[in-house]
Parts: sequence; structure tokens; C-alpha cells
Amino acid sequence: MRKGWFMGIRAWVAAFLTVLLLAAPATAQKVLHRGNGSEPETLDPHKSTGEPEGWIQYDLFEGLMTVDGAGNLIPGAAESYTVSPDGLTYTFKLRDTVWSDGTPVTAEDFAFSWRRLLDPKTGSRYAFFLWPVKNAEKANKGEVPLSEVGVAAPDPRTFVVTLEAPTSYFASALQHNATYAISKKSYEKHGEDFIKPGNLVSNGAFMLVEAVPQGYVRVRKNPRYWDAANVRLDEVVFHATENRDTELKRFRAGELHLTYDVPDPQIPWLKQNMPAELRIAPFFSTYYYAFNLTREPWKSNPDLRKALALAIDRTIITEKITLSGEVPAYQLVPDGTANYASPKPEWASWTQSQRDTEARRLVEAAGYGKGGKPLEVELFYNTSENHKKVAVAVASMWQQKLGVRTVMNNQEWKVFLQTRSRKQYRDIALGRWVGDYNDAYTFLGLFLSDLGPSNYSGYASPEYDRLVRAASSEVDAEKRRDLLQRAEAVLLADLPIIPVYIYTTQNMVSPRVKGWVPNIRNLHPSRFLDLN
Repeated sequence: MRKGWFMGIRAWVAAFLTVLLLAAPATAQKVLHRGNGSEPETLDPHKSTGEPEGWIQYDLFEGLMTVDGAGNLIPGAAESYTVSPDGLTYTFKLRDTVWSDGTPVTAEDFAFSWRRLLDPKTGSRYAFFLWPVKNAEKANKGEVPLSEVGVAAPDPRTFVVTLEAPTSYFASALQHNATYAISKKSYEKHGEDFIKPGNLVSNGAFMLVEAVPQGYVRVRKNPRYWDAANVRLDEVVFHATENRDTELKRFRAGELHLTYDVPDPQIPWLKQNMPAELRIAPFFSTYYYAFNLTREPWKSNPDLRKALALAIDRTIITEKITLSGEVPAYQLVPDGTANYASPKPEWASWTQSQRDTEARRLVEAAGYGKGGKPLEVELFYNTSENHKKVAVAVASMWQQKLGVRTVMNNQEWKVFLQTRSRKQYRDIALGRWVGDYNDAYTFLGLFLSDLGPSNYSGYASPEYDRLVRAASSEVDAEKRRDLLQRAEAVLLADLPIIPVYIYTTQNMVSPRVKGWVPNIRNLHPSRFLDLN
């Protein structure tokens, strides 16, 4: 009797618990919504060039090296590597991992991908990242077959790289998305469509689920990722929002957990009213304008270029326009770069009044300005309210001080990149470079004369090329620094660009987001973030 009573109670309790479990809501998924600036140019790591693509690719792929949540270099797809005593051979030992479709990630995937990056048919603007590899530059220029590039896969988990000369920054550069591997098997099956949702396989912490043009890109946690147990987010949605005011409204409405940027005019209000959410930090990035040196009058008139550079009051721009602690720039490489201090032109120490006086003299000497020919320039930038405000301020300075009329021209991000890389802009184009690793070479290497589309000013100086190339293979740190400083001094004297300011980063971060660590590279892979 007692046994039957007990069994009845136990059955009732079990049924009651079952009802409770069925009625209870499922564990809520952690979905992080990130503002991501412009529409991604492409998710192909060997063809993309901008930050909006890079943030997504950091989640989808993992290079031989990667970064942690504070932007520090750590092992990625390679669990370790060794360097030969002469500094010429790097041997990477890959982790025992698989792609998101379950097929092994192999050394041959990396060899295939690096050859694809260098293949002239790919047209990558970042192929120069691998130029230190033996025969890589020649292969990229079509001078030798890709089979002669110094990469080898002696077994599935060993990737061997031979360099032309010792290159101190080489390992650091391998966290960049251009050097990522794609699945050779998937590419051979799908061709250039390998990047589409449903086709793309990845070796990163997340997998591609959905890509809506001018909308968003959705990625989902990759259960086959080698460190999946420590990935806290279930999904990440990257929202394309070029208008910063709209992005901020979406953040304040709770639609976004993170913003890509912040509208400059809103920063004083945000500092006062939302200080916990506003994150401002130094950034390894320079804002500048580039002259199109393939066209006149810029090609043969350095004094005219200098006049426009002198007339820009950088203090007004950083203190009245951008408002986020940016530092006026008279050099290309940001202060704080490891083992480096930029040379400054003589006029950097002048008062703005002195610069303006010299600018007027140079313009008139070139036959423009007061009593001379009228000068009209086109200022070209990608669509952005922040860029527009800076451009309007610069145009006003040129008009008031030099009598220069400025025509504004802006294009959507993808079109802007194509126009600029092909040097199809008329006069002056916006440039912004974010250092890909903490070394001066990541900035100075951009202006090598044979860099093609990536050198979008068309700057060509044999002396500059000689110094930068000598620095790239110099193993003595002091001698290398001297070579790079001398190269930057040549660049600043020639003025193919006008440095304007050194960036800070401005992001809105929801209190729900955990793991966001300010860092000079502003790298925040979703793998290290969480939501409470």
C-alpha cells in the first residue's frame, strides 16, 4: 500500500516537472548586434580592403596568427612556429582543426590561399602583404609562375614559408585578413561563389548564415571551432549603417549593442549624458588627403601641394569639428608607434599665421591666387557626415586664405574604393589608414611606387623606394628605424599627401556588452565578447 502510494506521488511529481519544463521559455540566445559602418565591399578576404569587411572576417576566419580581446598578437590557426637562425624560414605547426563543414584545415589550404592572394588575376590590393616571401613580389607582378613562391606544405599540419630576406614584422602581419586561408576544396567546388551564404565554410569562431545587401550580415557560432567552448555568443549581426546619426538613434533605441562610430557633433552631449556608454580611445590611424599625382597641376607642382597643406588649420578641425581628442598631424606615422618617432616638417612648429602667409606666397608663385589664374579643386570622399564636415571646413579654409574654390564629390563606399584605387578621382581624395600591425612599415609601405592600386596617390620616388625596401630587410633595429625615418622625411618633403589628424576611436558600447577592451588597434573580435 505504502509502495503504491509512493509510486503514485513520484509519477505525479515527474508529470508536474515535465509540465513546468515545457512551459518554461527556452534559454535565450545571445545575439550581439554590431553597427558596422558601410556596406561590406566583399567578404572575400583576398579581395577586401576596408574595415567593414575586416570586422566580419575576424569572426569568420582565423589566420596563422590572430589577436586577443585587447588587440594583442596571439597564435591562431597555427599553435606555434619556429624561425631559422638566418631569419629566412618560418615553420608553422597548424592546430588539428576543421572547417565549419567538418573537412580538415590543412597547410595546403594556406599554400593555395597565399598563391591566390598573389595571383595577378585575383587583383588583390593587399597582395603586397606577402611580398617578403621568396618570389612573391615577382609572382604578383606576373614575372614568375606562382609555383615558385616560397610556400610549402610538407604534411597537412606543417606550413613552411621562405622569405627573400629577414623581415622583422612578418609574423605580426599574419593576423591580417588578407593572409587568411580559405578552403581549397570549397573554392574548387564553387569558384568565386565560395563566399556566398550556404557555400562559405570558415575556420573562425563563427559561420556565415545570411548576407542582406545594404542590410546586415548574420554569423552564427561555429560548433567545430577549436575553442568553441569559450565562445559565449550564439550569433552576431553586423548592421550596415553609413549615416552615423541613424546608427546612434538605433543604439539609443536598443537595436544595436555597439556602434561603428559616433557623429562628431553629438560627442559633447554624449560625454555629459551617456558617459558610461561612450568609449573614446587612441587609435593607430591617420586621416589624410591624397593628391592625384598622375594629373596636373599636382604632378609637377610640389609647391602648390604644399600651399594647400599649410593652409589647413588642424587645431580648428580637431577642437571644433571632430571633438574627440584627435591630435593634429603633420606626419604620416602616428606617435606611439613601436620603436619609432616620426620626423616633423619644419613648418609643423610654425604658428598658423606663419603657415597661411607662406601658403599665399606659394600659391601666387605658382601662378594662382591673387592676380593669377583661378584654382578649382575637387575634394573626393566616401559618403559620411563626419567626412563631409571636415571637408567643408577644409574647403572654407582654402577659399578664405587662398581663393581656392572647392567642389565636393562623395560616393558610396564600394564605388569610392574603386574610383580611388584606379586613380580616377580628379584632384584630392580622402585617405585613412589603420595600421595593420604595430610597426611604422605598415604606413610607409603604402607609398612604394610599384604598389599599384594601393598607392592611390600615384607617388613615385626612387629614393623613398630605396629607403623603405632597405628597411624591410634590415635586422638591426636602430638602423631599420633610421631608414624608415629618412623615408618618411622624403615623403613629407614631397607631400603626395596632406596629413590632417591622428584618429581616436569613438564607439557606443551597451552596458550589456562584456569583454570590450579599448586598444590602439580598435580590434574587438566577437569571440571575446559576451552579453549579460
